[in-house]
Amino acid sequence: MTEWPVALRGVTESLVATPGPNGRWNVAALGLHAGDVVTAETWGRTRTRRNFERTGVAYVGFTRDPRRFVEAALGVHETDEPTLPSADARVRVDVTRREAAERDGVPWAAWTLEPTAVAVREERVPVTNRGFAAVIEATVAVSRLGVDAYDDDALRRRLDRATDVARRCGGPAERDAIDRVHELAGEGSP
Repeated sequence: MTEWPVALRGVTESLVATPGPNGRWNVAALGLHAGDVVTAETWGRTRTRRNFERTGVAYVGFTRDPRRFVEAALGVHETDEPTLPSADARVRVDVTRREAAERDGVPWAAWTLEPTAVAVREERVPVTNRGFAAVIEATVAVSRLGVDAYDDDALRRRLDRATDVARRCGGPAERDAIDRVHELAGEGSP
């Protein structure tokens, strides 16, 4: 049995590359839910969900580059290869749907991700950067704007708070990334 290259706990944010029908790889953000088996959820009829359903294969990448994360989380990001240059590790996974339903008017599915191959490019000493974490929180808030199950005003307050933290606690990469969050959200830079 192949093991994950990192210890997963709670929800670990990652990037996932799925093979699209156009021969390119769609890259998106994906939260990995730790447990006896690793699971993930898709909300809506996203490219990731369609590719999971169509192929049952994906590559999960672990990156520390907030700019790549923002592009994957909020934009349409395609590559020619499933390898992400900014990823420290990559895991090929077989994907199986566990459950599907509609929640608060949105199509939802839960998936099991079983690692089949692992490649570690670089091992690093772990660091905690509040700016990077704030960028992740900003992408989550923006991705839920306009979804009936969420309060847009509360999400905008969450985005404002995350923007403030990213600017104060992040470096140049985090500040570039938070600017891009606002561009992709159609709000311009605050």
